[in-house]
Order: sequence, then structure tokens, then C-alpha cells
Amino acid sequence: MKSWSGRSGPAKVDVYTRVTAYMLLWAAVFVLGLLLLIRPIRHEAPLLLVVVAPLFNLANGILCHRFLRRAMDVYLRPGTALGPREILPAAAAGAATAAAVLAEAATADLTGLLPGMLGAALVPFVAGHCLVFPIRTVVLHQTLLTGVLLAAVPLTGRGTWPTVFTVTTVLFITGWLAVTIRLSLWVLGVLYELREARDVQARLAVAEERLRFGRDLHDILGRNLSVIALKSELAVQLARRGRPEAVDQMIEVQRIAQESQREVRDVVRGYREADLRVELEGARGVLDAAGIDCAVDTPGLALPDEVQAALGWVVRETTTNVLRHGDARHCAIAVREEEGAVLLTVENDGAGGGAGAGVGSGAGAGAGVGAAAGSGVGAGAGSGLAGLRERLAAVGGTLEAGPGEGGTFRVTARVPVAGTGSGTRTRTRVPTGTEATP
Repeated sequence: MKSWSGRSGPAKVDVYTRVTAYMLLWAAVFVLGLLLLIRPIRHEAPLLLVVVAPLFNLANGILCHRFLRRAMDVYLRPGTALGPREILPAAAAGAATAAAVLAEAATADLTGLLPGMLGAALVPFVAGHCLVFPIRTVVLHQTLLTGVLLAAVPLTGRGTWPTVFTVTTVLFITGWLAVTIRLSLWVLGVLYELREARDVQARLAVAEERLRFGRDLHDILGRNLSVIALKSELAVQLARRGRPEAVDQMIEVQRIAQESQREVRDVVRGYREADLRVELEGARGVLDAAGIDCAVDTPGLALPDEVQAALGWVVRETTTNVLRHGDARHCAIAVREEEGAVLLTVENDGAGGGAGAGVGSGAGAGAGVGAAAGSGVGAGAGSGLAGLRERLAAVGGTLEAGPGEGGTFRVTARVPVAGTGSGTRTRTRVPTGTEATP
């Protein structure tokens, strides 16, 4: 069983909602159990009722607890339903408990206690009942319950106004409970739908990038392969006729094949490389779209292209895992120069899952962040911590990941750069501040 700190936000809300519903159920059972032990009942009610009523109350709590658990599962999984075998035992236990309370009210002086006792007897079943049936059916059943109580309460010797007060109080208690539990489960269901929508968004972004890559390869290879096929066919015809031009055609085929290889390598290289400027822009955009407040702090630094590519991969992978493995509300990305090196930090507050909150395995490289689909694309480096460390090691960099201050998770990439403002290497300037526009 996961600890509380190891659960995601939706999982915590799920536990809180379920525990609250169970507490309401057992609070009603406990209160009714105490009321069944008061002096008037013990001295005035028949001995059989004094013994049987608490047993009914306990059975009501146990059966309705099982019923409520299944009802919550069914409510959160549309398309499923409970059968009569799962509903009727709980309904029978609730009805038996309510009947025992009415029987005791007819033999003992329960003035002022009957509304609360009846409400406590019906609350356990109503807690699950309001989740299993549609709202119209729940309202219809509440109306039928009103009629039954209006007919049964007078049998305890109460007049018109006490009966109306009792029935009204019971309806208020059960109606309030039904609305509270159904709204709580509705909010939980919406929360899970939003989480699922975020996951779908990430998967669609990866799928879209794969389609783009496939289109690029098709545009390159489709044309060149058609030319190769035509020239090869021509070379075969010329060779059969003994024409020397067949050699020239095959040389042309060889040239086109080599050119195709070069173009494919260029496409794959562009697909593998990550530009820091683009990745910062994409990270902020996709995190903001996912409801995560993203602050990007990047001073104007002229960095070599290979350093930009390595740091771009760090931004890409960490952003992906903030989306897919964490439960962050805030994320801060900062790039700064420090003692002859460039320092990139990515920190988020969704560290409930440990390392997974910041740099997990990463199935896709940033739901729309940059131009890659992450795993399986890197030059043998893969994803996650190991892959990022290999990429950074190629430029003499290091990577650290672990808990930060205040329960956050921080990823720090450090790459040595001698003289960030000058040099003979090709350098690209990272925009100042949070604009990071292309």
C-alpha cells in the first residue's frame, strides 16, 4: 500500500473522498448504536428488540459498507452496474434497522430522538443508493420513502405535527447526505477525466511527431526511390542491348542512393537534435496548456550548438516527465552562467512519486515540446536519467536529480563552457528573460 506522500494528487483526492464517505456511514451506525442503549429503550422496550436492534444496526453498517464500496467503483466507471444481489442485502438491512427503531418508538418514550434515529438507520444505505441510480430514480425513491414514513410513523402513537416533523427531518438528513456524496464523487470523476485528457494530449503529441517524421522520410525516399527504379530499369534495357550507356545509368543510380542516404541522415539528425531556445518555448507553452504555472528564466547567453542541443534534451525530457509522472502545479526552468559553466535547473513541486516526478523513464519527449518523440530516437542514449547523462557526458557535462527545498524535485544539468561570449565554435544566443521567441 502506497504511503500518503507517494500518491499523486488525484489518488489523494480519491482516498480522501472514499474515507469521508465511509466515515459518514459509520458515524451514523455509531450514533444509532449509542441511542439504542439509552435508558428508555433498555427499560421500556421488549427484551427481544433491545437485543435484536443493535445487531440489525451492526449488520446494516457492514452490508452497506460493502454496498457503498461497490457503488463508488461503479459510479467512477461508466458502463458498469450493480445487480440486485449486491443491492438487496443492504436495502434489507436498512429497512430492518428502521423497522426496529419504529418498533422501539412504539413501546418506549423516544420524544425528540426518533427523527435522528430513523435518519441514522437509513443513512448507510442512502450513501450507496444515491450513486447507483440516476438522479430521477433517486428522487422517486425519496418520494416513496416519504409516503412510507408518513404511513409508518403515526403507528408509533405520534400526532400529525410530530409525524410531519419526523418525516421532514429524515428527508433532510438523507437528502443532504445523498447530495454531498454524489457531488463528491462527481468532482472525483471530473478530476480523473482531466488527468486522462492530459495523458491523451501527451500521447497525441508523440503520435503527431511520429507522423511528421514519417512524412519527411516519405517525401525524401519516395521521390528518390522512384528515380532509382526508373534508372535501374533503363540500365537493364541498355545492358541487354549491349549499350555502354548502361554503366552511366548505374553510376547515376549509385549517386542518387548515396544522396538519399545523406538526406535521411540529415532528417534523423534534425529529429534527434534539440534546440534549447525552441525547447524552452515549447516547455512553457505545453506546461501552461496543462494548467502548470511555468516560469522560464534565461539570460542572454551565447552557447555552442552542441551545448544547446544537450541542454535542450534535458528540458525536453524533464518537461515530459513533469507532465506524465508528476502532479505539479508550478515548474521553474532557469539557465545561468556559473564559474565557467552553464547551469540549467528544472524544478517542480509535483515530487510525490520521487524521481518519476522529474526525470522518469519518459515515453515521449515532451507532449508537443520541441520536435522529437523521445524514447527510441536518441542516438543510442535512450531516455531518462541514464540517457540524459550520456548526452551531457558527450559535452563534458553532468546531471544531478533529487529532492529540492519545500518538497520539490530538482534536476540540475551543468556543462562547462569556456568563455560564453566568444570563441571559434558556432554559437547561438539564448534569448533573455521569459520571451524565448523563435
